[in-house]
Amino acid sequence: MIPFSVLDLCPIVEGGDAAQSFRRSVDLAQHCERWGFDRFWLAEHHSMPGIASAATAVVIGHVAGATSTIRVGAGGVMLPNHSPLVVAEQFGTLESLYPGRIDLGLGRAPGSDPATARALRRDQGFDAADQFPRDVVELINYFRAAQPGQAVRAVPGEGLAIPVWILGSSLFGAQLAAMLGLPYAFASHFAPALLMQALEMYRRHFRPSAQLERPYVMLGFNVFAADSDEEARLLASSMQQAFVDLRSGRARRLQPPVADYERGLPAAEQAMLAQTLSCSAIGSPDTVRRQIGDFVARTGADELMITSQIFDHAARLRSYEIVSGLRSPG
Repeated sequence: MIPFSVLDLCPIVEGGDAAQSFRRSVDLAQHCERWGFDRFWLAEHHSMPGIASAATAVVIGHVAGATSTIRVGAGGVMLPNHSPLVVAEQFGTLESLYPGRIDLGLGRAPGSDPATARALRRDQGFDAADQFPRDVVELINYFRAAQPGQAVRAVPGEGLAIPVWILGSSLFGAQLAAMLGLPYAFASHFAPALLMQALEMYRRHFRPSAQLERPYVMLGFNVFAADSDEEARLLASSMQQAFVDLRSGRARRLQPPVADYERGLPAAEQAMLAQTLSCSAIGSPDTVRRQIGDFVARTGADELMITSQIFDHAARLRSYEIVSGLRSPG
């Protein structure tokens, strides 16, 4: 089985708060480290009541300090919100504190609604789509050894081998990752529409680089694993509620599961969930094993980034424990 990694959105559950979310993220990371997961990534989102990882670099440091071997990184930092120099300094600091364990995934979306994006932007007038490739190259250059006469340096940061990934949910990121010879992470766990086109484009146009000799793809994938199919479907209803809420403009904290939630929705919302969450495995260990195997066979993924937005922390741990067991034959 290919490597499995973790994408944690630091969910804030109904009745909980951010402090609880961070404690649970650390606990999850420690368990996943013992269970053999390769990476533990955190995502940048803003102004969302149910997600606590807005200060992504800070949370990465907190998780890395509570673990010892698992790679910890950003999936990702939304570069339009930040100066490349500041990101280089932040991740240079993290790599200096936790050498050989830090990843930097970069995205070009704001990770928020338009009003919040305007509040975050360092330059209200720039075009993120146009500026993003230049910002990525600028950031990568800060990690290289300083050149004679170089006016601006990332200290810490320069000379450090921090893996840079391009994140995407469209063909834009696939083209950029291929052109720069970087590993590519596709957000198929919530935006799967262009998945196969993006993979084909990335692999066909990939140019080897100092960081990477051949294409490497990590795909986002939802897993809700439990001891029975029925229990897993119940657990998945919290995530389903979150997507319906988000699309309806009423984002809130992660809600408790609701039995037969999807059946009570209008047909349009059922269709939206079927499309949005099509890259998911929901069920017992045997069911999840089959669904993951089918997805990997269809896509040729080199690695899966597994996310499990489950309300109950013990059930969330159990889901990842089940997934970890699927890496063994049988």
